[in-house]
Amino acid sequence: MRYLRELKCRNAATKNHRSHASLDWNSLAGILSRVFCAALLVALFTTPSIVAAQQTAADGPLSAEQVKQRVDVLLSQMTLDEKIGQLNQAPGISFQDAPKPDDLIAHGKAASVLWVSDPHEINRLQRIAVERSRLHIPLLIGLDVVQGYRTIFPDPLGMAATWDPKLVEQEQTIAAQEARAAGINWTFAPMVDIARDARWGRIVEGAGEDPFLGAAMARAQVWGFQGRQLGGPEHVLATVKHFAGYGAAEGGRDYDASYIPDEQMWNVYLPPFKAAIDAGVGSLMSAYMDLNDVPASGNRFLLHAVLREAWHFDGFVVSDANAVGSLVTHGFARDKEDAAYRALTAGVNMDMVSSSYLDHLAELVQPGKVTMAQIDAAVRPILATKIRLGLFEHPYFDEAKTEAVLSAPQHKQFARTAAQRSIVLLKNDGDLLPLAKGKYATIAVVGPLADAKVELKGFWGGIIAANQDEPVTSVLEGIRANVGAGTRVEYAKGPGIRRSIVSFFEQFGLIHEEGAQSTSEAQTEFDKAVATARRSDLTVLVLGESLLGSGEAASRASLDLQGRQQELLEAVCALGKPVVLVLVNGRPLNVAWAVKKVPAIVEAWIPGVQGGAAVADVLFGDVNPGGKLPISWPRSVGQEPIYYAHNLTQAPETDPHFTSRYHDELTSPQFPFGYGLSYTTFLYSNLRISNTQPKVGEAFEISVDVENTGKTAGDTVAQLYVHQRAGSASRPVRQLKGFERTALTPGEKKTIHFTLGKSELSFWTADRKAWVEEPEAFDVWVGDDSTASLHGQFKVTAD
Repeated sequence: MRYLRELKCRNAATKNHRSHASLDWNSLAGILSRVFCAALLVALFTTPSIVAAQQTAADGPLSAEQVKQRVDVLLSQMTLDEKIGQLNQAPGISFQDAPKPDDLIAHGKAASVLWVSDPHEINRLQRIAVERSRLHIPLLIGLDVVQGYRTIFPDPLGMAATWDPKLVEQEQTIAAQEARAAGINWTFAPMVDIARDARWGRIVEGAGEDPFLGAAMARAQVWGFQGRQLGGPEHVLATVKHFAGYGAAEGGRDYDASYIPDEQMWNVYLPPFKAAIDAGVGSLMSAYMDLNDVPASGNRFLLHAVLREAWHFDGFVVSDANAVGSLVTHGFARDKEDAAYRALTAGVNMDMVSSSYLDHLAELVQPGKVTMAQIDAAVRPILATKIRLGLFEHPYFDEAKTEAVLSAPQHKQFARTAAQRSIVLLKNDGDLLPLAKGKYATIAVVGPLADAKVELKGFWGGIIAANQDEPVTSVLEGIRANVGAGTRVEYAKGPGIRRSIVSFFEQFGLIHEEGAQSTSEAQTEFDKAVATARRSDLTVLVLGESLLGSGEAASRASLDLQGRQQELLEAVCALGKPVVLVLVNGRPLNVAWAVKKVPAIVEAWIPGVQGGAAVADVLFGDVNPGGKLPISWPRSVGQEPIYYAHNLTQAPETDPHFTSRYHDELTSPQFPFGYGLSYTTFLYSNLRISNTQPKVGEAFEISVDVENTGKTAGDTVAQLYVHQRAGSASRPVRQLKGFERTALTPGEKKTIHFTLGKSELSFWTADRKAWVEEPEAFDVWVGDDSTASLHGQFKVTAD
């Protein structure tokens, strides 16, 4: 997306940009030409290339050999320029100094178009490709369908908080259905970057800090988007991003370099990508940043040694926006011709919008610096993907059927279920929650996010034009619908919140936060909010982050509540009345004061279009919260990065004399990884290990009994952690190696079974530069977060 910023710098004429949050790219960039050639078009299925490409996918999934044969036929007919065209992705926006996509498509110089979401425009562009280009090769139409298309679900960090891969797969299945019904056949998701620093803005787009949980979420999202096999008519091509190490940016600063030792790369940052590839993902996106001083989009180690040689990935790699051209900016490439050479030979198949390949690859082929064989190898997986997707047989979609899919009522209901299951109860002193309906004569709902709409959809949800008119249930509306007769609900917004440094997305007119308030306006709203809370019996404070407070280009040096929210929180609590704090945010925030003073805290994440209804369901006990944190929650920003799976030291916190590594703050997080409360209680007992001395490579079972010891039905997430006591490398104090979310009625007991074996007990060691499973002693714990105390041990023995 930096490409948009760079184009803006080159084009001062921004008067046509929309002033509200939308991705109606035609309005953004000026209306593209809609004049079609008047001559009779060549019939779609009578040209040699289409006949060859049509061997027929209608008879069922094609074999690898059949796909190869079809690709061979197409390649044999393509000119060098047409092959290079298949390596180029064009923007669906037309700027004064950018090529119009119509001309590129008609001349076979674009394999894909991105950033267009209008269904009619998508069909129009596809017709240019299929009916006007010489070989009639259809387009891949790409868009960032990250957490839904029209129906917006919880953000990916919230998805991970469900600890429910099946639900996440269902979410992305719906997202794929809606996107495909509108002509989108390729999504730039899921993002599977491991992130251990809450300052990093894009932490909201991933599954948090843990590679095991991250791998499970990556696998689920790929299956949701693509199905179990690429090519289903209601599925889309998925893209795992950003390959690789983007989430380890120094200081949590978006786009900054990552320095990752091999041990961490293989054991922490790569496993979710490997899980996605094993799940069949068709494309990867290379990252922006330097990885150990070599930009990821020109990094042959990543894109060739790991991806092709070690993992045998047979899909294609697309760069992030302008990342190929940015190799010059990095100081890695001398010019754009050199950038094209370095990216292609490293392993980037498709250049996203920088035109480096389009403008310079032919110049590199003529003297033989790049061979035709290398060009063909880059083009092959792109053509193969289009064949597997069935685009040659079905390049268009029926616009008359689009709305029925997008407005399906079951999608909205599932969005509410997903939001319910993502919510994490962080604190509930005195069992203030759930709120008894009718107990309070007046409830105040206060805060800048109390009646928020677009903020509940988040950045990617708010920027897609397809959902601009989609109703969003705010927290205020959810409470009013749920509170019951006899209770009056009053509302006050309080001072507004927005970023101190304007996002370049806002500068482009793509999406907007609310306008800045004057000091007097903010004070008036502050006083109204406190007065509203004063005349009420209980206050629900809805605080968190502004629309662009998290996401791309939204890293933060502070994790404090934005604006005057902390001041408002303290003023309302000073009234001495019950307070419930609801957080709407894309990252952990500094709530240390609230943890001491506020009796009940609910983490709602960025919950989607039904988020307000889901929050109310939890507040009033219609739903018992069962979400768990996918990331360690810091006490203050000074603890970042903080994560549970750190190594032991010479003075470990397991020592009874340990106090803290800081002299002014505890070392432990505010809330540990895997943490989340419930309205009921659970007892974990009877840990059993089927084989306490398994041989290397041998699988065995660990089981535990879980009982609901309370009076309310609820969910718990059984989590299994292991620690290898010695070996060729120091091992983390604990590592998640199994989890299962399960529902229990009051008094019900279930036995949960986990399997451990080579894949769970192996690790990559720098000592041997290889994956090993070592004959050593292990600890194992099972419980409901990463501090679980139910303990056992086993010893892996030599084979």
